[in-house]
Amino acid sequence: MAYADHSMSSSRMVSIVIVALIHAVLGYAFVTGLGMKYVKKAAEQLNVIDVAEEAPPPEEEPPPPPPDRPIEPPPVVAPPPIVQTPAPPPSVTIVRTPPPVFTPTPVAPSAPPPPRQAAKAAIPRGNPGSWVTPDDYPSRALREERAGSTGFRLSIGQDGKATDCQVTSSSGHSDLDTEACKMLMRRARFKPAEDTSGNPMASSYTSRVVWQIPR
Repeated sequence: MAYADHSMSSSRMVSIVIVALIHAVLGYAFVTGLGMKYVKKAAEQLNVIDVAEEAPPPEEEPPPPPPDRPIEPPPVVAPPPIVQTPAPPPSVTIVRTPPPVFTPTPVAPSAPPPPRQAAKAAIPRGNPGSWVTPDDYPSRALREERAGSTGFRLSIGQDGKATDCQVTSSSGHSDLDTEACKMLMRRARFKPAEDTSGNPMASSYTSRVVWQIPR
């Protein structure tokens, strides 16, 4: 059995060597041009067939143009009818006006009755010159020898007494004016004025006090 295996291995090795040698020879032949020689020889034996080119078909003449046709006018197209949309009726807005507010006209107050007219003016009782005398001269004004004239207006009540004194024109010295009204309010007495019915009524009296340095 071992001999058989050895014999088979030897023959197998011989086959492989032979195949390798064949391949080496063939490769060498191809390298050296041996193969090209056989190739050329085989190419010469081939039949060469020339294929003739077909001539192109003759060109066809273009068809003649169609005869001129008369130009027909375009058809007349009627415009679409105008559709008028009726306008909506104007809207009516009702404005409610409030009733007028009645404002009563203010009644003007009645005018006061006209003042009673004096039928008789107030009359001084006694001598008006005695109401203010040289003895009433303010001492300082006397020393400084200041003089002047004080105009006044007395308000007289229904009893004939003076109720107010106003200086209408100053003497230029306030102490003289003040002394004049002081003495008049103290001493002036009147028979009151009377209206048309003979009733006593308030009135006024105007005059002047002259301040003069006594000599």
